[in-house]
Amino acid sequence: QVQLVESGGGLVQAGGSLRLSCAASGRTFSTYAMGWFRQPPGKEREFVAGVTSSGGTTNYAGSLKGRFTISRDNAKNTVYLQMSSLKPEDTAVYYCAASAKGYFGVRRSNYDHWGQGTQVTVSS
Repeated sequence: QVQLVESGGGLVQAGGSLRLSCAASGRTFSTYAMGWFRQPPGKEREFVAGVTSSGGTTNYAGSLKGRFTISRDNAKNTVYLQMSSLKPEDTAVYYCAASAKGYFGVRRSNYDHWGQGTQVTVSS
């Protein structure tokens, strides 16, 4: 079992940057693949990025690659999402998720544990 707590959200101007963190409890964090998702207002939750348990391989939503970077520090039980050149359409609640099956793709159902989310608001 792993519990996830996101932080680092807030209000930022368009063009700015933010780094989200997701801290995990438990000793088995390094065995989980991790993902970031987001849910814009009035829309469904969508995949942002994923990373393998070792951090060696990443996966991104096509439209976000180049602006967002996922990384993890297994010694700190934390996964990060660095976001740059933010746009108003990036406004959403951002969630991290953990997959015990090693999955780091787009299907929400393949993730076993979810955080409560952190709000990111990008003003124009």
